[in-house]
Amino acid sequence: MKTVLLILTGVLIVGIGLVLFFMRGALATGVQHPLADSQGVLWDQESRTLAGEATTLAPWRGQVALVVNVASKCGLTPQYAGLESLYTELRDRGFVILAFPSNDFMGQEPGTPDEIRTFCTDNFQVDFPLFAKVRVKGDRMSGVYGFLTAGGLEPPSWNFTKYLVGRDGRVIARYAPRTRPDDPHLRQAILAALGE
Repeated sequence: MKTVLLILTGVLIVGIGLVLFFMRGALATGVQHPLADSQGVLWDQESRTLAGEATTLAPWRGQVALVVNVASKCGLTPQYAGLESLYTELRDRGFVILAFPSNDFMGQEPGTPDEIRTFCTDNFQVDFPLFAKVRVKGDRMSGVYGFLTAGGLEPPSWNFTKYLVGRDGRVIARYAPRTRPDDPHLRQAILAALGE
């Protein structure tokens, strides 16, 4: 009897490990927000403009948003070009990119607001909204990122982690940093959200 119990316990532990392993993989490619209906809406969150003025995300209410933590000195920084291209293509359909600079990952966004704006404009002609530098992980995580992860989605694991938010202001999915703006799965999810 003890042997059977030990075998069943071992199988259960291995099974739980496999489930957790595959769930982590799903989070990397885009996964449904587990509590999307019970956490409020993105548009009610408070933030600051890149210039430091208090604001909310209410001006984008009713749009589909891709929320991205960005950095100027990261190997993924060239994603700015793809983000701007995606924004330019889809903004007339009600799509916006909301970019939050963060210095959380190896100090890769050390710039002042003026330096960040100049870098983004001069190098990538960024026209989508940029906000003040925020914390995107840990105890001092900003309210926006607290909202994005409140339902159990993983906080950003690196710069350029992406959260897709529907017109209703609820989180649809999280995409890993290396998911490029032109990734077909991300694009399909954005187009589906725009069609709702």
